[in-house]
Amino acid sequence: MPGDSFYHEGARALQDQFESRRIADKLEDLKRTVFTEDDKAFIESAIYFFLATADGDGRPDCSFKGGPTGFVRVTGPAELAFPDYDGNGMFRSLGNLGVNPSVGLLFIALHGAPRRLRVNGVASIDRDDPLMGSTVGAQMMVRVEARAIFPNCPRYIPTMELAEASPYTPRPGSDPVEPAWKGFDVFKDDVHPRQPTWKG
Repeated sequence: MPGDSFYHEGARALQDQFESRRIADKLEDLKRTVFTEDDKAFIESAIYFFLATADGDGRPDCSFKGGPTGFVRVTGPAELAFPDYDGNGMFRSLGNLGVNPSVGLLFIALHGAPRRLRVNGVASIDRDDPLMGSTVGAQMMVRVEARAIFPNCPRYIPTMELAEASPYTPRPGSDPVEPAWKGFDVFKDDVHPRQPTWKG
């Protein structure tokens, strides 16, 4: 089926120019569609990841997603879930999922031992997902059915130090902290209402 191949002709053309087709094929052998226990531990320890989406015309978008440890959960052999928290209301990434459910997630350790894991798959959004009742601060849940799970070379990840968690990270039993920008004159009359969420 078109689109199911790990590499398309653009990737193959560059692999042939750089004589890297053999190593590319070897790396494709590491691709899987089921999470390992090591994948699960890494994903569920993450406090951030990057989400790539595209609209119906293929125009890309990329966003940062952050939260407390465990905010991304591996919910099945080939499925993970993460919450959508209150944001700026543009819904560029999640809006794309309504017209093009294909996603790419990059989990990257920028502190501690460098590591990268990529997950490509198909996403769906649900405001009534059963996980809503146990996810502090969630206004929707996103579930991703993995089609390709594979490691990525971490060699260019710089050594960094985690200083502190974001004060906006949802916490059980705490009211959310509102960002200063919501009170700026240019925005304050147009800010959307915060949705009711479970506080834990």
